[in-house]
Amino acid sequence: MALMLMRAAYSPIVRDSMDYSTAICDAQGQTLAQGVTTPMHLGSFFDAMQFLMRHFDSDIHEGDVFIGNDPYAAAGQHLPDIYIIEPIFHGGKVVAWTTTLAHHADVGGIVPGSNALGATEIYQEGLRLPFLKLYDRGGINAAIWEIIGLNVRVPEMVYGDLRAQMAASRAGRKSFGDLVARYGIETVLECAEELHDYAERIGRAEIRDLPNGTFHFTDHMDGLGANPEPIVIQLAVTIADDTISVDFAGSSLQVQGGVNTPLPFTKASVYTALRSVMQSEIPNCHGFERVVTVTAPKGTVVNSVHPAPCGARGITGYRVIDAMFGALAQAIPDRVTADGMGGSTVPTFAGEIEGRAFVFTETVMGTWGASSTHDGQVGVPHMGANQANVPIEMIESTYPLRIRRYGIVPDTGGAGRHRGGNSFIREYEYLGETEGLMSLRSDKRDYRPHGLYGRQKGTGPVSHLIQWEEMIELPVLVTEPYPLKKGDIFRHISPSGGGFGAPSERSANDIRHDLEAGLISADTAMRDYGYTA
Repeated sequence: MALMLMRAAYSPIVRDSMDYSTAICDAQGQTLAQGVTTPMHLGSFFDAMQFLMRHFDSDIHEGDVFIGNDPYAAAGQHLPDIYIIEPIFHGGKVVAWTTTLAHHADVGGIVPGSNALGATEIYQEGLRLPFLKLYDRGGINAAIWEIIGLNVRVPEMVYGDLRAQMAASRAGRKSFGDLVARYGIETVLECAEELHDYAERIGRAEIRDLPNGTFHFTDHMDGLGANPEPIVIQLAVTIADDTISVDFAGSSLQVQGGVNTPLPFTKASVYTALRSVMQSEIPNCHGFERVVTVTAPKGTVVNSVHPAPCGARGITGYRVIDAMFGALAQAIPDRVTADGMGGSTVPTFAGEIEGRAFVFTETVMGTWGASSTHDGQVGVPHMGANQANVPIEMIESTYPLRIRRYGIVPDTGGAGRHRGGNSFIREYEYLGETEGLMSLRSDKRDYRPHGLYGRQKGTGPVSHLIQWEEMIELPVLVTEPYPLKKGDIFRHISPSGGGFGAPSERSANDIRHDLEAGLISADTAMRDYGYTA
């Protein structure tokens, strides 16, 4: 299903960045298997499925295709993430579901790309869809299709990606049918139930190997706009024999800005962090979630309530994972990394090409902090989203943009026995003949990536808009898009990773390698490590 969606998708955010997820759920809406794309969607299908099944109850038929995206009317995540869900029937009853979730290039609203950091309520963020029948018993609901096309800036992209989701669903239904034909429905359903039980048993066994106790951590987002106020992510992780509970009491109240997070996304981020420290191959199914309890006060930035905007909630999910690592480092320091760049930087460019609207959004990854066994990695995604930077050739051949520079920045990784990953630079030049717009989501300028154990922090991001020799420093979370003219340049230097362990413990061979590779200079080798060639 995941491969089918990627191959059929239209937009770069889905096709190239791979910001989507696919899953098979059982008849109760519990995830049985999930494609390897966006781990922060792990577990979110369950909440959406419960909402859908309660709402439609007995009105579910062969040939139905359900669509929805709203966090408050469909248990969605944010409006750009649209669910396409189809039932699988056998013997006249629902035995499973195919579920897909894709981040669409645009769903309307006050900002192109619909990641409206400056929105004060969800009504400003775009088209809101409760769960509806896009197809009813095989017949399309043309009114819904037309409403979607009228409310988005790039309907051909959105229509194409919705069709790709439906193609992935068909592939899932066919494959499930092949399993039933091969093994019989009773065997398939028995194995599905055993898969949940197996994941629960393995999860409990893993947790029993962890030390009991409650481990606290507080992380921050820098805040919104030109005069940011810090946003607090506070949690307590309690390990008790074979269960884990995570409590977000003390986190900031929801804000008038698009970084609020619905609880399903917060839970998915917690599951992602926990799965990453488990040593067994636990199946991606609902059984694992039975051993984890997540609580968060309503009306906070990690459990938002209507009408809080949440278009850019991804940055908060990444920070939840970072905070989880900060707490888990106190219990199992050898299984976590120091802090990294904190997820993707998301620049969005919009304008017109030959009279037609375009929207280009990219999830730019990625740099990690160091661990107890190796230096921080560079050129890899954050664990919360197995996404990729869009290839330069794809950008330049499709949009009025030129990538002027893309590479690793020396002297940026946090020092330590193991060095944090270096920052990278990516520079875009706008080539449009008509005025465009640019917005930005990043973080960790004021609260830089922390290190672990005698460590050094990583560096924060640096973002500039260069217009006719004037260099404008951008906020980390841009609440009002900036106008672009031909020749304007957006330059972004990412955060780097924090170090692990005391710099005095770094080997001379590793320092020499860094010098030869151009990752550090001679001055940095002397300042951070006391090393002279």
